[in-house]
Amino acid sequence: MTDEAARFELSILMPCLNEAETLAVCIEKARRSLRECDIAGEIIVADNGSTDGSQSIAASKGARVLHVQTKGYGSALMGGIAAARGTYIIMGDADDSYDFASLGPFIEQLRNGFDLVMGNRFKGGIKPGAMPPLHRYLGNPVLTALGRLFFESPCGDFHCGLRGFNKAAIEKLDLRTTGMEFASEMVVKATLHNLRIAEVPTILFRDGRSRSPHLRSWRDGWRHLRFLLLFSPRWLFFYPGALLMLAGLAAGVWLLPGHRTIHGVTFDIHTLLFAALAVIIGFQAVNFAVFTKVFAISEGLLPRDDRFNKALSLVSLETGLVAGGLLLVLGIAGAIYALSGWGTRSFGNLDPTRTMRVVIPSVTSLTLGVEIILSSFFLSILGMKRR
Repeated sequence: MTDEAARFELSILMPCLNEAETLAVCIEKARRSLRECDIAGEIIVADNGSTDGSQSIAASKGARVLHVQTKGYGSALMGGIAAARGTYIIMGDADDSYDFASLGPFIEQLRNGFDLVMGNRFKGGIKPGAMPPLHRYLGNPVLTALGRLFFESPCGDFHCGLRGFNKAAIEKLDLRTTGMEFASEMVVKATLHNLRIAEVPTILFRDGRSRSPHLRSWRDGWRHLRFLLLFSPRWLFFYPGALLMLAGLAAGVWLLPGHRTIHGVTFDIHTLLFAALAVIIGFQAVNFAVFTKVFAISEGLLPRDDRFNKALSLVSLETGLVAGGLLLVLGIAGAIYALSGWGTRSFGNLDPTRTMRVVIPSVTSLTLGVEIILSSFFLSILGMKRR
């Protein structure tokens, strides 16, 4: 760390886009926290193109104004984090919805060695009118629950805007998202990289702005959900694909001997065809899970996974070619058998309920064989880059 960067223990970072109505009071509260906690710090306003004079207000209150040209909540914060001169950073919205005068618990946990200290509004309290019902009872709980499920994160409020962190630890995460989903990316990557995470009960107040917030419920909610899915190949591809394969395989085995009737409903070769399709689509989804995981690790989007690498080491190009080749042989054998049966009928009309029970598994076997061979070559190419 340079001498310049070592001058402060704490940087208080506020992303700003037209917050003239509330910015001054936020800076005053933050300065009060620095005095009361007796901590050497700075206040940074990462301005994202305000047109209401927010920059002049911040400068007049003694804050350091940083002009971030790239638009977006995440862009403003990334610019502020890069420019911060403190060992620790506490970030919070400049709309007066968080009390910057009560940062003591965050500072205490950061000094205790935690890399990320999250505010939790559901534990601290949400004042009347501070959070729309859609966010309070659907958006935040659902997205937080998915984040905890997908990544086993300890955080109970993924989207709290007030949070503190060790600058060096967070910079190693290589955060990249530019929009509101930046909040989720920080929590997800901190969890995946096994950073020490703590929570602090935080009160959410009704913001002091007369204009509507920058947050757009459905658009930004979808961006958060999309990020969670893209960063979890298991839940996006593997689990649905494996379930689809198993269901298709079970239905196929059940229907191969002949038609089945349940409560007057008969299942025959048409259902068998859809079962085969489920197996093929499921296999493709599992393939995508493996490809995505390998690519994401090689590009630094996801951390190294020793269990995954160990499992992948068992799947060589040669084993894939052998497995795919066996399925091709089975498929070709089935096709020849079906063709010979057709020949015994002088290539005339056939009973589809009999012949399709041979043709459908044969075509499925051929398709899976080709997919396994192609996938093995593709994984080997990715493996060359990985090594």
